Amino acid sequence: MILTKSSKELYTEYASRMRKIADIKNSIALLEWDQETYLPVKGASFRGQQIATLSELAHEWFTTGSVGDLLRTLKDRDDLQEDEKKNVEKSLEDYNKQTKFSPGFVRLLSETVSRSFHSWIRARASNSFAVFEEDLRQLVELKKQETELAGYKDHPYNALLDNFEKGCTVGLLDKIFDEVRGPLKELLEQIRTRQQVDDSFLKGNFPKQQQWNFGMELIKEMGFDFQAGRQDISEHPFTTNTSRNDVRLTTRIDEHDFSNMTWSCIHEAGHGLYEQGLPEAYYGLPLGEYASLSIHESQSRLWENSVGRSYAWWQHWYPRLQRAFPSQFQQVSVEQFYKGINKAGASLIRTEADELSYHFHVMIRYELEKGLIEGSISVKDIPAYWKEQYANYLGVEVPDDKRGCLQDVHWSHGSFGYFPTYSLGSFYAAQLFATAEKQEGSIATELLEGKATTLLAWLRQQIHQYGRRYTSEELCLKATGETLNIQHFLTYLIDKYKKIYIF
Repeated sequence: MILTKSSKELYTEYASRMRKIADIKNSIALLEWDQETYLPVKGASFRGQQIATLSELAHEWFTTGSVGDLLRTLKDRDDLQEDEKKNVEKSLEDYNKQTKFSPGFVRLLSETVSRSFHSWIRARASNSFAVFEEDLRQLVELKKQETELAGYKDHPYNALLDNFEKGCTVGLLDKIFDEVRGPLKELLEQIRTRQQVDDSFLKGNFPKQQQWNFGMELIKEMGFDFQAGRQDISEHPFTTNTSRNDVRLTTRIDEHDFSNMTWSCIHEAGHGLYEQGLPEAYYGLPLGEYASLSIHESQSRLWENSVGRSYAWWQHWYPRLQRAFPSQFQQVSVEQFYKGINKAGASLIRTEADELSYHFHVMIRYELEKGLIEGSISVKDIPAYWKEQYANYLGVEVPDDKRGCLQDVHWSHGSFGYFPTYSLGSFYAAQLFATAEKQEGSIATELLEGKATTLLAWLRQQIHQYGRRYTSEELCLKATGETLNIQHFLTYLIDKYKKIYIF
């Protein structure tokens, strides 16, 4: 029957099936968003069951043999349009990977993730890794099983990296981190010998509602469409969506630390702008999805750092900030503020780290995850390993679990292999921003006016519109004329900190 249908009929059937599956997955995303924002405590167990049921159903619908037959038949047709071929090619790639996992495994993994998330919340509340340990141990064992089911070459962690960054390997990451580790350490050491920047004015009394109002102003001016999205509070800032027209941002507020919310708002809005810029016509299909996690992170890190920590941006925004918090910032100049928000040095919390030390936080997590998956590190040893590596890389003492190994939500989501994309994203971000500035002469002038219209338009044209059409490296080459070049990031960072610390 399938062979007698025209390519147009088959493609329409394929697109219809993919969109129905996307409807289920996006319903899961909404349930997970609610789980981290408004879900009543007693609803946790049933929510885990609901998410697991839908995850199993989506997996079953996608991995059925009829879908495989449909995709293989379409792949062999020679009369599809280019975009249609690309969608089919990417979906078949996904199909071949997902058929390696049984519905039972998918359900078990989903149930374990839901349970782990809630035990992570309890562990943070009690400041005790022991509360999270057993659920995390079970989750790590499942991720090890996942690597065996998926298959891998050279290292089991490669199978997990591939979930977030196609083609990324331990060998590639080791090479990249080796390339930046020395220059970053040298720069950090130079900064340590200079007079330290004062950022004390960022600590104090910053009422929740005033912070919220200012953060909402910022992300609205960045171009985030509140007719197609919203922002809420969660334990750990994140972004999710059910379509490009329903993008959910979350942030967190510390009334004694202005930095906590402001740059998480900018960071998550960067993610949100990417989601809102994906092609609506390809909802549920690969070309309507983001390219990779490192490209996603390049968008958030570009807005957070290249824009949100730039002197030009605050030339416009700082007077508005002073009006919002007169007693806190009235006696602080914009120059002092700029230096304060870019203060570099050792820190405990990844999400609050400066652009320089941030990558040591990522390296620690990368090495730890590799060890967990290959079996050289056990879950019970995580707190001790964490303290040892923070002393080794950053020279800081970890005082407790909440500010140590419990600070990130990622493991409770089962997101092993995600952390390296933060550094990759930062490296891509510097290269993309440098290219945008070179190609569009008005970006610097617009930032001085608190605008980013030209920058957003450039990103829409060079990155967002392509969805998942290209790999990270292909997209970088198309946008900048070269594949990832770490020198762009190092040049940007060294130039910035030399001016701040005068050396």
